[in-house]
Amino acid sequence: MVTFLAGGTGTPKLLHGAAATFSPAETTVVANTGDDIELAGHLVCPDLDTQLFADAGELDTETWWGLADETTETHDALHEFAERAGLGTDPRYLDAEAQTSGRRLARWRRFSGVGEFMLIGDRDRAVHLTRTGRLDEGDTLTEATAVLREALGVERRILPMSDDPVATIVHTPDGEQHFQEWWVANSGEPAVETVEFRGADDAEPTPEVTEALAEPVVVGPSNPVTSLGPMLAMESFRDDLGSTPVVAVSPFVGDEVFSGPAGKLMAATGREPSTAGVATAYEFADAFVLDSEDGTDLARPVVRTDTTLDTPEDSARVARAVERALGEVT
Repeated sequence: MVTFLAGGTGTPKLLHGAAATFSPAETTVVANTGDDIELAGHLVCPDLDTQLFADAGELDTETWWGLADETTETHDALHEFAERAGLGTDPRYLDAEAQTSGRRLARWRRFSGVGEFMLIGDRDRAVHLTRTGRLDEGDTLTEATAVLREALGVERRILPMSDDPVATIVHTPDGEQHFQEWWVANSGEPAVETVEFRGADDAEPTPEVTEALAEPVVVGPSNPVTSLGPMLAMESFRDDLGSTPVVAVSPFVGDEVFSGPAGKLMAATGREPSTAGVATAYEFADAFVLDSEDGTDLARPVVRTDTTLDTPEDSARVARAVERALGEVT
């Protein structure tokens, strides 16, 4: 068994064509939940859902978000009503009292549905409503995710990093913004002063995650700050990584990031935005997979390949490199 840590699109892309090397039956994915938000009362879990939809063969692989061939009638109608009422479509973060009332799992990340600043498809919305309904019936997020796995016919075990609330809050000169507000609504443009993982001090990995972390671990080419940061902010999660073989795939080629805001966020949080910076952040990693063009010298085993992840063939190639790197440390 091998456990993959997932945030954003890095690990789903890595596993997209990797079944010959890492079969779904022999792998577990632990997904970041710091990006989750409660929107109009229903819980949206972007990183869990990207992996669920990818394994179900239903992910929109043009955007790596939501379901393929989706309609957006409800989302479009919400925008229409908001515009008619003069309310706009900016994020509408609920007040401080509302952030800590109601469903505990949604603390510090509650947004009104007015104008709906994230694009939620119609079938995608049914997933969020089913998840939220199960939570309201007493399921943990782990249990609700298992229900969705079964409904989608997903073989791979996919786990949230915790059943406790952890919210990624980006501090900017204009004030606090939840990561989704900063990245989706504001295109990652506001300057970043620091990043907070609110709730992490009191959160714990689930028993299922602790069990999964006893197996060799692969960190996909995800954002070290906002994809892995919420997991690593839980002390027991970090401790578990320190006692198991870990291979990390760098999201950088030298100091060039493949995609997303990793470079900006690493620089803002005092880390060098580069493969060397990733290696410093991942002191628990025993080996790395780097791009063939990445000349970074690391004092740990390194396997190099073309780490582009545009096609299933790319995924298969990088997966084989990961397997070789695991062979160096297991």
